[in-house]
Amino acid sequence: MLFSYADYQASAAYLKEKLGSFQPKVAMVLGSGLGYLGDVVENPIVVPYADIPHFKHSTAPGHKGQLVFGRLAGKDVAVMQGRMHHYEGYSYEEVSYAVRVLRLLGCETLFVTNAAVGVNWNFKAGDLMLITDQIKIIMESPLRGENLPEFGPRFPDSSYLYTPKLQDLARKQARKLDMDLKEGVYMYFPGPQYETPAEIRMARALGADAVGMSTAPEVITAAHCGMEILGFTLVSNMAAGVLPQPLSEKEVLDAAAAARDRFSALVLACLEGL
Repeated sequence: MLFSYADYQASAAYLKEKLGSFQPKVAMVLGSGLGYLGDVVENPIVVPYADIPHFKHSTAPGHKGQLVFGRLAGKDVAVMQGRMHHYEGYSYEEVSYAVRVLRLLGCETLFVTNAAVGVNWNFKAGDLMLITDQIKIIMESPLRGENLPEFGPRFPDSSYLYTPKLQDLARKQARKLDMDLKEGVYMYFPGPQYETPAEIRMARALGADAVGMSTAPEVITAAHCGMEILGFTLVSNMAAGVLPQPLSEKEVLDAAAAARDRFSALVLACLEGL
């Protein structure tokens, strides 16, 4: 175990000094190219990750690496503009560290987003997918090591990592927006290299609809400490072997930019509906 309960408390205490009486209820982890929602938070309080005790830096392209606190869609939120990844050299405990800190600040719900490659043959680049479940069978858990009972039990249940009532809310809001919201299972791979065609065939055989390099560690950690979770994937490009072309980082950022209005509308509608 890299961090003690006192470490998490120290990070939370630092942020509480910055926030004063403000107490966020919804935490939002925004992935590659999707952090712009943090730019429209009302009365923002911005805190760089580098200033927070025990936080790590976010180095991935499209990730600003800062927390934004304020009002969004009528809710008190804590928006992570960028996340940490295992491929950056961080342990899974470091990757998911912020989730526990935000829980200590009072966040009860986690909205998590990512950009990922499509595995489902019926998907196409630009689709938005509601995450109904996840697969993480590669490498260790973020809960590995000594358990911190202040957050949750030694052996947490994973039957409903993504909260069913929040999934229903997302479906309802998508219908109101007349939006084609796909649904599926997100599978985690550590990266940073994109998956091989053989690995994609394996993922499809295991039941994955989209594959990415984030999200799963944070979700496991959030569920462990009792948070309700809603997740969305932007299908930024199709996986290796689906189309006869190489994958690139530029595709991810271009797809995020193109989906900005639809993605924002859906997430904000779900926030309003809480």
